[in-house]
Amino acid sequence: MYISLNRVMVPGKLSWEDFARLAARLGYPGVDVDLGPAMAAGVSSTKALLEHLRLKPAVTGFPVNFRKDDATFRQDLEKLPAAAQFAAAIGCPRMVTYIMSSSSTPKEELRKTFKERFQASAEILARSGVRLGLEFLGPLHIRKSAPHEFIWRMEEMTAFAKEIGPNVGLLLDSWHWHHAGGSLDGIRAAGRQRIVHVHLADSPNLPPEKIRDNERLLPGEGVIDFAGFLQTLKRIGYDDGLSPEVFGRLKAMPPEEGARMGLETARSVMRKAGVA
Repeated sequence: MYISLNRVMVPGKLSWEDFARLAARLGYPGVDVDLGPAMAAGVSSTKALLEHLRLKPAVTGFPVNFRKDDATFRQDLEKLPAAAQFAAAIGCPRMVTYIMSSSSTPKEELRKTFKERFQASAEILARSGVRLGLEFLGPLHIRKSAPHEFIWRMEEMTAFAKEIGPNVGLLLDSWHWHHAGGSLDGIRAAGRQRIVHVHLADSPNLPPEKIRDNERLLPGEGVIDFAGFLQTLKRIGYDDGLSPEVFGRLKAMPPEEGARMGLETARSVMRKAGVA
């Protein structure tokens, strides 16, 4: 497992190249790839940049809007083959996205729509050997923000991913895992095949109704069991990126300071867990 720089850790605006250079300068082994700017630069330039900076490309975003109407989805889907080919060519065969845990659409209706859309997407990604990670969102206020609750538990999202296809799994975020009542058994049950990427953030010790998604703590500052979380990931053979993703905590900091704190705290919890 290695630590990768996530955009959330860098308040303010940096170009894709400057973002990657910041990751390398601070000592990050990996970087989350900005798909649009990287594709615009091209495969050769992107590979050359990553090789020069000695950075592993950890993950890219999923460039298809699956949340809106069918026409929007189909229009975006036409662009997915090129994005998948690019991701594979730069050595980053992993894409991720999140799914809201509540909706104005009844659960079974929305589940059917999303399953069909993700199956169509997964078939395209599979042609390039690319995996897709789906993130479940655990906090109570997100689950209750719309009339109909949707998938928010790890086990249910794992089952949903399995229904979609063999190259679909989870974007496992320690924050959402914790607030969804996730267990180490859930990580073991998902296994290496179904965990595509991992986010790290810690939580204050507050009741569910007081938790807000944009008020996270850096790894090791709160109550999440990172020793168990990381040791279990190691035991199942997970060896890809760990991206600190801490909303709110760093918003007033200079870009370099937020990124540095993310790296230092992630390293610290990895050392304490004995997985560094």
